[in-house]
Amino acid sequence: MKNTYVAIMAGGVGSRFWPMSREVRPKQFLDMLDNGESLLEMTFKRFAQLVPEENIYIVTNQLYAQPIAEMFPQISSDQILAEPSRRNTAPCVAYVSYKVFQKNPEANLIVAPSDHLIKDEVSFGAIMQKGVDFVSENNSLLTLGIRPEWANTGYGYINFLQEEVSPGIHKVKTFTEKPDKELAKHFLQSGDYLWNSGMFLWSVEAIVSAFRTLMPEMADLFDDRLDKFNSAEEDKAIEVIYSQCRNISIDYGIMEKAENTFVVPASFGWCDLGTWSSLWDESDKDDKSNAVLGANTSLYDAKGNMVVSSSNKLVILQGLEDYIVIDTDDVLLVCKKEEEQRIKAFNADARKDLGDKFV
Repeated sequence: MKNTYVAIMAGGVGSRFWPMSREVRPKQFLDMLDNGESLLEMTFKRFAQLVPEENIYIVTNQLYAQPIAEMFPQISSDQILAEPSRRNTAPCVAYVSYKVFQKNPEANLIVAPSDHLIKDEVSFGAIMQKGVDFVSENNSLLTLGIRPEWANTGYGYINFLQEEVSPGIHKVKTFTEKPDKELAKHFLQSGDYLWNSGMFLWSVEAIVSAFRTLMPEMADLFDDRLDKFNSAEEDKAIEVIYSQCRNISIDYGIMEKAENTFVVPASFGWCDLGTWSSLWDESDKDDKSNAVLGANTSLYDAKGNMVVSSSNKLVILQGLEDYIVIDTDDVLLVCKKEEEQRIKAFNADARKDLGDKFV
């Protein structure tokens, strides 16, 4: 896939993984699986098996450009796209798409988050190759849909037509944001819905055309400065562009409105590591379903807990069931797993009440 480029989106804060994930060091830079590699390193390595390393771009916030350069000394500074501000995924995708388009207008582009777990990388590679083959021959916006395993309310869903337009490729009917439990059960039972993985494939010509058609105001900002990309003036151009860009997701801005959207249903051991419960799902557990990362623990009458602490501290739990216990140097979080959606609010409250010290 020499004519294919990869954009890894790595600019988020990961506030649902607070207090481990912080503004200065968010979750994509952490060894969340306790295996010696950060999520971003795992993602980069996965794609480096598919495309040349020089074709991999990491789109991030300016705060993280230097740490990423230190993490990946083998890549050039031009491969680290530093956003001056957070504007959601549409400007992020536009930035890397226009940059590649200016360099190689016939290229294909894979866009993926930095914090996903892929267990079956052989199947993943085969699906990616199938997707690249399709988008290189068709004016299409392709997304990867994951065959749902349960009625998950934390993911978006893709409704697709059963008829194949190409082997393993289906036309998308609709996208649905995170549903309630009853609707998620209906989606699961129908067999016509997939989890939205947030991974995309397209030719740069197709995605630039989609921006020009569906988000012309944003496209104009990038088109007006297209000659600045891949030059010494790129950073200054991006500062101007981002100061005027809307805060909007690629899903809402492009995918939900485009008529040439397709999906490839896939199963390759995928998990969006977006919450502590999702990490608990993927972690090794003891005979009482407790998952412990990094900590020395003594557990008594404890069941179904997610426990994270440093190895130089002894953590003793008694009588807790289905709790999240996260202990850092300066914050201790104890929260029911079923209430973990409140962690983002806890983070916001800490910032409001105590400033940035603990976030």
